[in-house]
Amino acid sequence: MAKIVRDPVHGDIQLTPLQKKCLDTPQMQRLRGIRQLGTAYLVYPGAQHTRFEHSLGTLHVAGRILDCIEDAGIVVQPEHREMIGVAALLHDVGHLPYGHTLEDERRVFPRHDDDKDRWTHFLESKELGGVLKKSGLKKTVTSCLTGKAGAGEVPKFAIQVVRDTVCADLLDYLRRDAYFCGLSQHYDDRVFQYFRQEKGTLFFELIKNGLFRHDALTEIINLLRLRYTLSERVYYHHTKIASGAMISKAVELGLTKGLKKADLYGLKDESLLYVLRTRFSRVRGIRTLMQRLDARRLYKAAYLLSPAIGPDRQADLVSRYHLNEGGEREKIERRIARKLAVPPESVIIYCPAVGMALKEADVLVRTDAADLVSLATLRNPEIEILKEKHRQLWKFYVFVDPEQKQLVSRAPDLCQEQFGIPSELPRARRGHTVLKPAPQDGR
Repeated sequence: MAKIVRDPVHGDIQLTPLQKKCLDTPQMQRLRGIRQLGTAYLVYPGAQHTRFEHSLGTLHVAGRILDCIEDAGIVVQPEHREMIGVAALLHDVGHLPYGHTLEDERRVFPRHDDDKDRWTHFLESKELGGVLKKSGLKKTVTSCLTGKAGAGEVPKFAIQVVRDTVCADLLDYLRRDAYFCGLSQHYDDRVFQYFRQEKGTLFFELIKNGLFRHDALTEIINLLRLRYTLSERVYYHHTKIASGAMISKAVELGLTKGLKKADLYGLKDESLLYVLRTRFSRVRGIRTLMQRLDARRLYKAAYLLSPAIGPDRQADLVSRYHLNEGGEREKIERRIARKLAVPPESVIIYCPAVGMALKEADVLVRTDAADLVSLATLRNPEIEILKEKHRQLWKFYVFVDPEQKQLVSRAPDLCQEQFGIPSELPRARRGHTVLKPAPQDGR
């Protein structure tokens, strides 16, 4: 018998008996304690939604995409629909507490999508693995989640519905994140009507009766606009970045004291922080970082660079301090701290990847009877502007402990000497006001 779950974003979501069995496993229930937006709740108090609700929403949206494909006269095989639904529900099962912070920002661990050990741990577990094995879907669901189509069992479009540039995952979190952050922006449901599947590939149809549909293009561009707005106001908010960097630094220090990646597999956000506070209470650096977080005494930005430094310098910084080749990031953090005569945990470098080019613009579309093309190849001025604005969100920070007074006054000049590039923070703001509590709208 199907089960109905009421969701604040999508309304009623229907679960099949198999989906309900998957949802009731400890591996999926753990997601109730992992926030979708990490530390964004420090800026937007309502951003407490979790990966559990997002998983339900992704399942629902995947179903809507398949319904619209079938409404266009394209048959979706029942076995593919069942497999896609389960994969959409389980797509985030491998997320760690503060996962994006640890995986994308400081690269402490591999991304959950690409971490074979993690997929094995969760999908081979006694409870969830047992449900999948009994259903006969274990192999195909695993292939769908890991992005590996093979032997015709998992068509490419199935993977694209679950994890692509514009997919069920994106269409749920755009709407869900905006809702819980109190932002009024959203996309129109009409966008679902443009999904098509042909020769095993998912794409957006931008022609009708031989004519180009400008209204369809407008709806897809609106998705890119919403994605950019959330990046600007939520995902890369400086308070979220600073607090996330502090948690990441504490985990990194824990790894040097016996903490293992596998230790995080059973943890939630709060239990990870509890482990850091208690198990490592005698480790000065971790203790300091946890005390600052608990008191919301977040580290301050003493040094800031943007893409204005040029692509070559930007690429060099990413190579050194994001990819962290040879442990360069920790070496420089320690060097700066040593010169300032402060503990090494008092300095944190934040350097995101350079590939902030609004990947959703690469979604496949059909604009004529010829082959499918990437949306970005249309050279639409608005798309180009959004892509460039998104690239400009890249920021290189050096954060410092506000309790170490000498850092506030001396760190900016020392960082400039270290990196050879003048800081883009006005001198009056360095280490002082850049991380003031945000106003109600989060800007």
